[in-house]
Amino acid sequence: MKFAHPLARAARVWPVTTKEDRVEPILVVVTTLALDPESKRFKKHLVDCLSEAARDHLSTNPQLASNFVLMNRLRD
Repeated sequence: MKFAHPLARAARVWPVTTKEDRVEPILVVVTTLALDPESKRFKKHLVDCLSEAARDHLSTNPQLASNFVLMNRLRD
């Protein structure tokens, strides 16, 4: 099942290598929200809402990924 949320522009499961050289899947959520708390555009309640949705998604689909990360989309 795919992750979808109004604040997420895209989401995909990527394999990452840990410090112990294990490969684990992680859910990468791309958003246009300001994620830096020092930014004037940062809205904590929106970031918390998106994070909670990702946590809920992973708790209902534990085989999908072990954790998640929020990131901003790359600018052109």
